[in-house]
Amino acid sequence: MHSEKMDAIRDKDLARDEFKDLPNLVKDELEKHRQLYLSDPVTAHFWDPVVIGTPGGPVACLLLHHLGHKSGTWRSTALQYYRFNGDILIVASRGGTEEPPVWYLNLMAHAECRIQVGANGSPAMARVIAGDARASYWDHITREQPAQIEYQQRCRRKIPIIALDLPQGVTL
Repeated sequence: MHSEKMDAIRDKDLARDEFKDLPNLVKDELEKHRQLYLSDPVTAHFWDPVVIGTPGGPVACLLLHHLGHKSGTWRSTALQYYRFNGDILIVASRGGTEEPPVWYLNLMAHAECRIQVGANGSPAMARVIAGDARASYWDHITREQPAQIEYQQRCRRKIPIIALDLPQGVTL
C-alpha cells in the first residue's frame, strides 16, 4: 500500500482494522497541503481531496496547531472542518486506520491549541463531542463528507469528533 490513493484502498477487501497506516502517496499529498497552508492560507482553505482519492470536490480546511504530547513541540496539521450548532469540528478518522491520528492524541493530552481558518487564526480549546449529542453531529458530518462513513466501517474504534472552542467573542 505504499503508493496508493484511498480509492485503491476502497477496491481491496480489507478486514476490519486491517488498514493500519495511510499510503505514502496520501501522506505526501497531506504534507503538501499543510505546506501550502503555511505559505498561502487563503488558497489552502479550500482543498480538493480527490488528489488522495476521496471524491466529492473541494472541502473547507483549517490548520490546527497542537502541542506534541511526547515531544512538547508545536506541530501543525491541515484538516477538513465542519460547522454545526455553532461549533467548528474536526474528525479524528485518519482514513479509517486502526490508530487515531497523532494530532488527536496531542489534543487529548493538551486541549489548548490554535486554529487558522484561511488567513484568520485564534487560540482554541479542544473538546470531544460525546453522549447523545454525538449522533446529530455525526449525521451532519457524514452528509457533508460521506467518506467518513466508509472510514468508520473500516475500523473498530469509534471515530472521535472534536469541537474547537474559540474564546468568547471570537469568530472565524
